[in-house]
Amino acid sequence: MAAYEQRRWRQAERQFGELAARGEALGDYNLAMMHLRREAARPDLALAQQLLKRAASRGLVRAELSLGQFYEEGVLGRKDLVQAHTWYLKAAEHGSVDAQVAVGTAFYLGRGAPPDMAQAARWYREAANGGDVGAQYLIASMYETGLGVGKDLRLASYWYAAAASNGDVAAKAKVKALAETMSSEAAAI
Repeated sequence: MAAYEQRRWRQAERQFGELAARGEALGDYNLAMMHLRREAARPDLALAQQLLKRAASRGLVRAELSLGQFYEEGVLGRKDLVQAHTWYLKAAEHGSVDAQVAVGTAFYLGRGAPPDMAQAARWYREAANGGDVGAQYLIASMYETGLGVGKDLRLASYWYAAAASNGDVAAKAKVKALAETMSSEAAAI
């Protein structure tokens, strides 16, 4: 890493290659990233894909996430949202918050997976629990409207408050508006 951070590309490439040859997942991953970023002496995107798959097979969640991005962006020429979803789902199941957001979005929009609001809510909730502010806002909105979950203004308020405390300005306004709505509903009962 020291050679890489000092932009000594050839030395870093050689050392990552040695780690990869010894079966180190991070060697595979870092070498793949050098190829993708065109820092390798002879960048090879197909080799980068192979290295990422090998790192993922060795349990590196970061490689699973990168493969999702690889297919979503169509690095080899054609986007493959189904493959992207497959890799994002693996990374999400292994705890990657970024992958959880990607899986939630795939189910929400029907990108690489059939639309499924309950699954979208599940994965947004996971990412929200992991601290992702956007996911906190999205799951709050889903609770507010009952999209994919039972409508629950108390949970909506909870998640909006979490997003607001993490810097989401719009969420702060939603907390106030929901407090007024819940107060009006309580007074009507």
